[in-house]
Amino acid sequence: MRAVVYGDVRTVEVREVPDATLEAETDALVRVTSTALCGTDLHMYDGRTSAEPGLVLGHEPLGVVQEVGSAVQTVRPGVRVVIPTHLFCVTCVMCARGLSAACLRARAEGPGAAYGYAGMGPYRGAQADLLRVPWADANCVPVPGEPGDAYEDDFVLLADAFVTGWHAAATLAEVEPGDTVAVFGAGTIGLLGAYSALLRGARVVYCVDGVDARLDKAGEVGAVPVDFRRGDPVEQIRADRARAGLPLGEEKLGGVDKVIDAVGFQARDRGRPDQERPDQVISDAARLVNPTGAIAVVGVYPDRDPHPGPGADGHEDLLAPWGTLFSKGVAVRFGRTHDRRYTVLLRDLVVAGRARPSVVVTHHGTLADAPELYRSFDRRENGLIKAVLHPS
Repeated sequence: MRAVVYGDVRTVEVREVPDATLEAETDALVRVTSTALCGTDLHMYDGRTSAEPGLVLGHEPLGVVQEVGSAVQTVRPGVRVVIPTHLFCVTCVMCARGLSAACLRARAEGPGAAYGYAGMGPYRGAQADLLRVPWADANCVPVPGEPGDAYEDDFVLLADAFVTGWHAAATLAEVEPGDTVAVFGAGTIGLLGAYSALLRGARVVYCVDGVDARLDKAGEVGAVPVDFRRGDPVEQIRADRARAGLPLGEEKLGGVDKVIDAVGFQARDRGRPDQERPDQVISDAARLVNPTGAIAVVGVYPDRDPHPGPGADGHEDLLAPWGTLFSKGVAVRFGRTHDRRYTVLLRDLVVAGRARPSVVVTHHGTLADAPELYRSFDRRENGLIKAVLHPS
């Protein structure tokens, strides 16, 4: 079968690799119809993780079940399914609590496992013709319709991007109706975090970025774009809130109630844009968030960075403004997305016409197009925000 394989820093290749096969009676084999590129794939592409050459990339698959093991009970060949990024065994104590991203059985080295993800287990990725899915009854989520229909792009985003945006807004930031929200980073996760906040009834959502296509897309999803190239985004947001007029009695609350960090460790230093500053967003968030507010961190912060960028270091230890956060009484929440809490809920919102996360998809291609799409994605070129590959 064909697969997109990590070759070296900023190099991916489409290769023939051994076909995925059933390895246990609880497995399913899925023929992939759509598989998306993710910002986390770029961390590996850029050499910022422990990815080894030969790793099959990708953790956002949608497809059709081709074969199942003898113990699989709830899915059958021919069923269209989306596959959540994190493997979920159902029975361990973490999965039983709904904490599927911390499954204790999926990876021997520690909690949590994912497809095509450096350091997250031995599972080959989904940017391929076929994908082996362990514990298929738990990890194959049926969706209606046929491959290539009007919902193809919506459903593939249920594997990771939409659930992560929802997790950031609903669980980590705890966005409630009437809240004011700021999202730093208008990549796919930031945009879908903003979109999710609006679905949950936020009064206003600001989206901070420095790429024109992303800022335009933020406006398209209903957020207020904030271009950090034009000045301090915290002051821009405060000024906009003041112009709109703060409600009576809230004059001292000129920031926002909730902040989402969808940037992570590769944030740019605004004073020196050629340098990275991993603590840039948390510093801005601490200044902007209102007292007793919340900050959600979904941007990646690795334990170790083998190829740190200018201004960063190999450990990515952050000097966070804990005094400011403590004095404001702010909740700061991190965490991988517990996919299976949300997949069915968000599927049903899509089917009901209440959500169309595909608004963020800008590019399509085949597996053969992967090297060029990775290159454009990494360089923030050609308006590429979210690309979806169609192996078949």
